[in-house]
Amino acid sequence: MTQPLHRVVIVGGGAGGLELAANLGRQYGPRHVFLVDKDDTHIWKPSLHEVAAGTLDIHREGLSYFMLAKDCGFSFVHGALQSLDRAGKHITIGPVHADTGDEVLPERVLAYDTLVMAVGSKSNFFGTPGAAQYATALDSTEQAERFRLKLLHALSMANRNKAMGEGRPINIAIVGGGATGVELAAELLEAYASFTYYGLDQLDPGHDCHIALLEGADRILSNLPPKMSTAARSLLEERGVTVYTSVRVAAVEEKHLIDSEGGRYPADLCVWAAGIQAPLFLTGLGLETNRIQQLVVDAQLRTQDADIFAIGDCAQAPWLGQEGYLPARAQVAHQQASFMLKLIKSRIAGQPEPDTVFKFKDYGSLVSVGHSRGVGSLMGVLSGKSWFVEGLLARFMYMSLHLLHHKAVLGPVRTASLALGRLLMKRGAPRVKLH
Repeated sequence: MTQPLHRVVIVGGGAGGLELAANLGRQYGPRHVFLVDKDDTHIWKPSLHEVAAGTLDIHREGLSYFMLAKDCGFSFVHGALQSLDRAGKHITIGPVHADTGDEVLPERVLAYDTLVMAVGSKSNFFGTPGAAQYATALDSTEQAERFRLKLLHALSMANRNKAMGEGRPINIAIVGGGATGVELAAELLEAYASFTYYGLDQLDPGHDCHIALLEGADRILSNLPPKMSTAARSLLEERGVTVYTSVRVAAVEEKHLIDSEGGRYPADLCVWAAGIQAPLFLTGLGLETNRIQQLVVDAQLRTQDADIFAIGDCAQAPWLGQEGYLPARAQVAHQQASFMLKLIKSRIAGQPEPDTVFKFKDYGSLVSVGHSRGVGSLMGVLSGKSWFVEGLLARFMYMSLHLLHHKAVLGPVRTASLALGRLLMKRGAPRVKLH
């Protein structure tokens, strides 16, 4: 007797969702595995700060979902999830339009037997007046590109004004001293140094471009070991970044930030990197969500519906052995994808699901503080100790995380070929994206 076809639908092609789809697709094929995403190109979200600074070209770095689907054996469905019918066990996917407004793909209905939500997160403005209007978040390639163009325009205008004996320094304010804010500040310093080689020769990065990093906690990288915070702050301040801690931004204006004490901070450009929340549409699916719109899941990453799971930033999952819930980190999504792989294999085979629960293993954290510097705290899995690394070693290990993600999706041979090809292409490309 032929076993019924079990359809696995994964909504969201971020780190966890794509790795899960690729691994399942290679084993079961496109009739079993479907990946849904509103975008047609995948980029590793931790690298968006490089796109924003112009030191990474999304058109060279992005991976087409259509290409990945063919190579990894899953079906890619382009479009945004519009609704969920739990009784009928299907989702509705919205139409896709071209830039001209023409409809490219119509509304579609996709049935599932197992549904995995992996839609990630977005910035949380916490209702701060003016934040949504004047601050730029780095949740997508479009937002990162928008900031890059604003930055390039501001630098070009400042260069022209200075050549005429006019103008003033450009002030960039970054709200949020977590990994994204720290890494963006460092990457902007790298970009400033490079722009002077490509026609913006009137600017002095040390005097004409000011970066301020504002954090509400008493130290930056507050969810990481204090030693990392101290080292990262020292490296940023050595290079001219002004770091403010215990500062809560109460309002964002066109050219200023205002804190809760009434203090004002100049900001020609503002990036919001303080806090996350899951996409709003999750609250309309009829499933339990928390105050930041994440889907509430149990220790097996299952929602209140036995056939619907959630992984990554969009899920509130218990942190077994610790108080509270799992943090929004790429390594959490990666490990959850590996856990779900085993569970879904049992569902596809029609076998009893394993009764194991997801246990996160913290391997430490790495933060880039420039192309030649980094800081990190590595958890010694065998020794039980925590090791602090910095400098080129930490930077090299940070870069390897991106390659490990590609390896999980593309395999070792293609990842090595891709890395070599990009290294060779850099020889003929500018250090920053200039158009």
